[in-house]
Amino acid sequence: MSKLSPADLDRYIFSRTGAANEDLVVGPGYGEDAAAIATDEGTMVVSTDPISLAAERIGTLGVAIASNDVAACGGVPEWLVSTILLPEPDVDLIDDITAQLDDEASRLGISIVGGHTETVAGLARPLLSLTCMGPTDRYVPTSGAEPGDVVILTKGAGIEATAVLATDFRADLTERGVEPGTIDRATGFFDDISVLPEAAVLGSVATAMHDPTEGGVLNGLVELACASAVRLDVSRGDVPVRPETQTLCDAMAVDPLRVLGSGGMLASVPEAAAEQTLSALRAEGIDASIVATVDEPAEEDDIGVFTDGQRFTGGVRDDMYDLWD
Repeated sequence: MSKLSPADLDRYIFSRTGAANEDLVVGPGYGEDAAAIATDEGTMVVSTDPISLAAERIGTLGVAIASNDVAACGGVPEWLVSTILLPEPDVDLIDDITAQLDDEASRLGISIVGGHTETVAGLARPLLSLTCMGPTDRYVPTSGAEPGDVVILTKGAGIEATAVLATDFRADLTERGVEPGTIDRATGFFDDISVLPEAAVLGSVATAMHDPTEGGVLNGLVELACASAVRLDVSRGDVPVRPETQTLCDAMAVDPLRVLGSGGMLASVPEAAAEQTLSALRAEGIDASIVATVDEPAEEDDIGVFTDGQRFTGGVRDDMYDLWD
């Protein structure tokens, strides 16, 4: 599994969007987390996301990921529509998933207002598709990073991946010598996957925000750079990785910068506002670090992410995918 290339997205997706509507402020675009629709009372942010690979906490993750995309655009997530597709009728499984959906939505103050549930022949595992909506007074795109900005990452790389590894692959980790206490602490990372708290701090100052998901922080940086048509210079050593994340990723032979990244928020801010922004995040108990500088590309070949002597411009395949094959 991997994302389509920017060229394929342009050709097959972004060029085929149905009827034009004058109320659409921001529509489909490479790297954009959500759409923006003008209403009589302001702007509505709308995003949709599927999830299928995290079996143990699929409902919890689904709510967090869908609402993160709205928050990453400066929105306040308020409403959720949930589609649940199952391999076969299973009341116990439905009970688990809907309980998780209810618990996480209640914790985040989001109302589940509709959806659909059915079984689908040939499906190997449960699949959720969640649409989240919420208002904003200031829409923040992925494409707004400007030369002279710096890019901040909250919490760290691979937060979501760490929690999923700790649950879906606990037996493998134990077999490979990871201490039970480390796995237990990593399981607790599920509580850190929502980025609503940092979005509330960053939304008023950020020129761009982005929720890194598949492909991890590296792919999130690529999407931000390409959407903004800028150059990002990144030093791997500047990207925070929690000890539990490093331990679990090492055990499973995956790169912390290339695994499911929800839980960390990427935001570009003017360099002059960087220290004040970091202080504001830390005052809310949110760890944050500067991980990249935003530069004007000298030419088109300068657009993208430059790190470890490499240039990245396309979708970065998530290392986690191979673990389910």
